[in-house]
Amino acid sequence: MHQEKLTGYVNSIETELERYTDAEGEWSGLVRAMRYSLEGGKKIRGVLALAFCELCGGELEKALPLACALEMVHGYSLIHDDLPCMDNADLRRGKPSCHAKFGEANALLAGDALLTLAFGAIADSSLPDAAKSRAVSVLSAAAGYKGMAGGQFMDLKYEGTRIGAGTLVQLHSLKTGALIRASAVLGGMAAGAGGKTLAAIDRYAEKLGLCFQIVDDILDRTADAEELGKPAGNDEKNAKNTFVSFYGLEKAEEMAAGLSREAKEILNALDGNAGFLLWLTDLLLERRK
Repeated sequence: MHQEKLTGYVNSIETELERYTDAEGEWSGLVRAMRYSLEGGKKIRGVLALAFCELCGGELEKALPLACALEMVHGYSLIHDDLPCMDNADLRRGKPSCHAKFGEANALLAGDALLTLAFGAIADSSLPDAAKSRAVSVLSAAAGYKGMAGGQFMDLKYEGTRIGAGTLVQLHSLKTGALIRASAVLGGMAAGAGGKTLAAIDRYAEKLGLCFQIVDDILDRTADAEELGKPAGNDEKNAKNTFVSFYGLEKAEEMAAGLSREAKEILNALDGNAGFLLWLTDLLLERRK
C-alpha cells in the first residue's frame, strides 16, 4: 500500500515536471539538459511535500507545484555539485552526469535555468498570494548562502581539514538538511497548517535530513558505483568531512538509527495518519542507494 502511494507521488511529480519545460525553440538543447537532469532519482523532496500536505488535510494539487520547485532546485544542485570545479563526478543516477553528456557550459546553464524556473513554478501556482510569498521565502533561504549553497561552500572549504563535531553537523544540516526541511515544511504550508504543526514538521525533517546524510556517507564507504548510480568512495578520495570519517562506520550507523527513531517519535505526535511517512522514514534509513 505504501509503496503504491510512493509510486503515485513520484509519477505525479514526474508528469508535472514535464509540463514546465517547453522543448520547442532555440533553447531546445538547454531544455534537453534540464529534463535529463530531472529524470530518475527518488524524488524524496517532492514526495515529502506531497505527503505532509496530505497529512495536514490539504489538496495535493496545491502542493504539486511546490514539489516540482523542490525537485528543480535539487536537480540544479546535483548538476553544479558534479561539475569539475566542485566534486568532479562523471556519473549520476547510473548515467553520465549533465556536464559529461552536454558539456560544462550547457550543464551550468541547465542548473541556472532549473533554479530560476523553480520560483516561477511557485509564482504560477494556485496558492494564495501570501502563501506564495512565504513559500518563496522558505525555498530561497533553504537554497541560498545560509542553506544549501552555504553548506556546499563549507564542504569545499574544509576538504582535507579536520573540523569539530558542531561544524560537521552544521555543514551537513545546510548542504543536505536545509532543502529536506523546506520540503516538509512547504507541504504543511500548502495545506494551511498552523505554526505549531509546522514547527513539529520542521523538527522531524531536521532529524530526517541528518539521518539521510549519514546514510549517504555510509553508502559512499560500503556500496559500489553500480548500487549507488554514482562514483563510490568519492568522499574519502576528496578528503571530505563525513560522519563516517569523523565517527567511524559503526558509530555512524548508530547515529542514523537514533535520528530515525527520534524523527518517528515526532511524527507519532502529529495529528493525522502518519503511516506512510513512518514507512518512508524507515525506507530512507534502510536504503542501499
